[in-house]
Amino acid sequence: MVTLSLALLLLSFQWAWAQKDPLLPFSEHLDPENKVQLKWGFDEIQGTILFEVTVNTSGWVGFGFSPKGGMTGADIVIGGVGPEGSYFTDRHAVGNSMPVVDQQQNYKLLSLTESDGKTVMNFQRSIKACDENDLTITNLPMKLIYAYGQTDDITYHSTRRGTKELNLLKYMPKVNPPNSKYFDMTMINFTVPANHTYYHCKIMKAPRFDQKQHIYRIEPLITNIDVVHHLLLYRCPPSVTEPFETECYTGMDGQCVEAVAVWGVGGGAFEFPEVAGLPIGGNVGDVFYRLEVHYNNHNISADRVDNSGLRFYYTSELRQHDAAILGTGLAVDPGYAIPPKAKSFLTYGLCDTAYFPKVLEKPHDLQVFAVMLHTHLAGRRLRVGHFREGKQIDLLAVDENYDFEYQDVTNLGKTKTVKLGDKLLVECTYNTENRNTLTWGGLSTLEEMCFATLFYYPAMDLNGCMSFPNTTTLRSEMGTPNITTWLHMMSTKIWNDTSINEYQQTLKRIDQLVIIANSFKNMSRNTGLIPNLSVIPSAPCMSGCDTKHLALSSLLLCLLVQKYY
Repeated sequence: MVTLSLALLLLSFQWAWAQKDPLLPFSEHLDPENKVQLKWGFDEIQGTILFEVTVNTSGWVGFGFSPKGGMTGADIVIGGVGPEGSYFTDRHAVGNSMPVVDQQQNYKLLSLTESDGKTVMNFQRSIKACDENDLTITNLPMKLIYAYGQTDDITYHSTRRGTKELNLLKYMPKVNPPNSKYFDMTMINFTVPANHTYYHCKIMKAPRFDQKQHIYRIEPLITNIDVVHHLLLYRCPPSVTEPFETECYTGMDGQCVEAVAVWGVGGGAFEFPEVAGLPIGGNVGDVFYRLEVHYNNHNISADRVDNSGLRFYYTSELRQHDAAILGTGLAVDPGYAIPPKAKSFLTYGLCDTAYFPKVLEKPHDLQVFAVMLHTHLAGRRLRVGHFREGKQIDLLAVDENYDFEYQDVTNLGKTKTVKLGDKLLVECTYNTENRNTLTWGGLSTLEEMCFATLFYYPAMDLNGCMSFPNTTTLRSEMGTPNITTWLHMMSTKIWNDTSINEYQQTLKRIDQLVIIANSFKNMSRNTGLIPNLSVIPSAPCMSGCDTKHLALSSLLLCLLVQKYY
């Protein structure tokens, strides 16, 4: 009876682990024969990284990080399932000899199984080094080493070893699916106006595909890197049937509102995860798209000709899910002001997914895998808080040192589930110490925005989920119900630490207008309040179970305790 209960517990744990596949979105074979597979995912906010190593062996398995690709100085774990139970140890190598067991065990074993001639180790560690025998996992490519034996007698590995260099935290899979092709959507010989800020929109027809295709890679094509600040591509409704170009936000370009691609200055190519792709084509006739280019012509040059745009790699080998992007944050409105002389001024944009059913017939959870954060020149920090049932459960994304000249799409390292009913709060921090006048919300580089663009699957017909402080309440709270009086008061007010803090607290305290818009420009206007956002501390260094020689019952107990790591 006890044995049956333990077996059921183990099966329960294995089933639960199977549900966590989104935590291991990346995969590479480390050897040419495909006998050693590494899967991993990470959480930079928590400061942890998760690994699954699968090796075609019933013997011991070693995996680690090496400074130069060899044994000397390597940070290694060795594990397996032997006749007396499972074993797993954190070690380091001082030379081409048996790695020494670390005095401090900083890897946490989650599961270790052996069946059908394969050994599978699931374990977690801190991204940063926890002692002098560990190596920090960096944003640069690292040399990974592996070795394994045919038995559980940990002896010389012979030729069963190897090295592979991977960038674990900035991973971009080299995917070349069958029938892979590409098409470009760009400006053609567009003369950039001699304006500091200019947004140009070009509506053009996409290639027509009789059968649906999946875009799996988006690559920027930038001809004026010092002038082009960011690109957006929007899908147009069927009512748009002719190509044309115009300055953005002046007329018909506003019909195309469903964002499908984004690129920011400093960013590179972007790969979709293996389970999702951006859909295009099918039996839908001609589809038009709007390419929006933000030109930041800092030197007011009058002779710049631009051909910038995006290249889309696609395949007919469809993936499991259609991907999409969703804009969240603070709605862009000129009625929003950031005071001058502020060292650290906070603004907030609220997305309440409980309102999705008001604009969607079949709303569902979002599996978020990447985020692009965006403000303008005064932006210093962005955070995206994740709330469920009134409590903060996570920080979806964070940039503590925002750089206007480097705005890349950031892979989250694992897929994060935003359940229907959850709230997302985008918090932006601004510094206006060098400004003497108000900074208004708006499109200009010298104005401000506060956005988080979420990349997710499965796709929904959503365009935006944003908020804006109730301006009527705001003016009433500040004793100036008339908008003209309010504008005069804001422009002539003496701004100091006290008045700045009072204004910031008022903006956060009052009711917010929460706007949900679908791809067909249908909107739902609701109200909400800004929750308190906390900084989630990084996880402490791992402290693994004593797994040098665990029996099944002890291993089960260890795994069940660690199930909610």
